[in-house]
Amino acid sequence: MMKAAALFTLFASASAFAPTTQSPRVSVAQNALIDEAFGISIETGNKCPPLGAWIVGDANENGVKWWQNAEIKNGRVAMVATIGYMIQKWGIHMPLYLGPSGSNAFNPDSSKDWLLSSTTGVTFSDIAHAEPLDTIAMVPAAGWVQILFAAGIFELTGWKRQWNDKNPIPGNYGYDPLGFTKREGGFDSPEITKLRMMEIKNGRVAMMAMAGWLSNESIPGAFPVWHP
Repeated sequence: MMKAAALFTLFASASAFAPTTQSPRVSVAQNALIDEAFGISIETGNKCPPLGAWIVGDANENGVKWWQNAEIKNGRVAMVATIGYMIQKWGIHMPLYLGPSGSNAFNPDSSKDWLLSSTTGVTFSDIAHAEPLDTIAMVPAAGWVQILFAAGIFELTGWKRQWNDKNPIPGNYGYDPLGFTKREGGFDSPEITKLRMMEIKNGRVAMMAMAGWLSNESIPGAFPVWHP
């Protein structure tokens, strides 16, 4: 009797960890929703990679769109970050770096330093001479408040134009100062569709590049290939 009870308990506990069955029709539809999402291309066999498919496995159409927007935004930030990282590493700086005369793009020193923060005593020259990661700690608290406030404005604007205005195209936040989309077909034109795919792919490369560079910055030698 005790053996039977023990076996019953064993099977009951094991069944709690058994995978639940899913309707084949639901599974096929879900896979199609993920694999047909814009951004899936030949590099992964025109299918979402296993890890990505696992992450968004239970997402509906709006959930997939949310992940697409997150990838595009992070890719855009990473592309800008790679430019800033390389510029800082190569010793090239903004001409006059918002400071007085005497400085230039390759020489951040000047006859008079402008303070970035009177509280901490950090100057623009100090920022120009620092390593990329070291500059993060040099930004004063008021600077981070401004950065987070600006980022919040961008996020709220993006949320409104994507979800409240029901824009069907991920990454389209209605900001096109150069008029790229002002053509026949707009965002659905073949030229813009091609550019959108290029943006996503370049963003993915930039995210991987920044991950490698920052790892090497934190742990020298962690990125065993050439880098800025």
